[in-house]
Amino acid sequence: MTFRQLLKAFLNKTFKPIVSLYLSDENFYRYDDISVVIMPEVFHPGLFFSTKILIDYLNDNIKFDAIQFLDLGCGSGLISILAAKKNAVVFASDINIHAINNTLKNLEMNKQKATVIYSDLFDQIPRQIFDIIVINPPYFRGIAQNDAEKAWYAGKDLEFFQNLFQQLPDFMNFDSETIMILSDECEIGKIREYAETNNFLMVEVYRKERYWEINFIFKITKNKN
Repeated sequence: MTFRQLLKAFLNKTFKPIVSLYLSDENFYRYDDISVVIMPEVFHPGLFFSTKILIDYLNDNIKFDAIQFLDLGCGSGLISILAAKKNAVVFASDINIHAINNTLKNLEMNKQKATVIYSDLFDQIPRQIFDIIVINPPYFRGIAQNDAEKAWYAGKDLEFFQNLFQQLPDFMNFDSETIMILSDECEIGKIREYAETNNFLMVEVYRKERYWEINFIFKITKNKN
């Protein structure tokens, strides 16, 4: 076992019970000028690095004004609010009904608007072309046992990614981009295989290393060849 794996195992054993207790109550988080409530059963953007890495990347690299923007797996709605504040036309979706209610509450609290849809991936999203689709997906192989675990487990055979890349072509054109964050604990090779099978290019555009984890941001586009 590597040092990174040992450190992560220690952190999980030490802090997981504390985090679980903390997340059992409603909490608050602030990013720049955006304040959000985090309800129980909803992924907390402040306790895990992936959301902040992703939102910092979007701030630095995306021109939001007037684009069609989809926050797929919106959680608390933080990224949706950021995009709405920057004048994007925002759609937000999640498979977790608690996340849907949380996003609606936070949009209202921040005086922003978005179309919020309760949906398993694209199942309930009206067919249309998005300029930017943003995904902070479930990282791990396994079956979610409750709504909260849907943010972590992608299915026994990584069905989340299989279905994602099968459905994605109907919502992108050759100018569209899907921005997805993953970690070194994801089965990135398998995920890339699903992308390529469905004629997508998946290119690493950013990485952030910490002692216990490496996060990668990938830009996914339709393959023109």
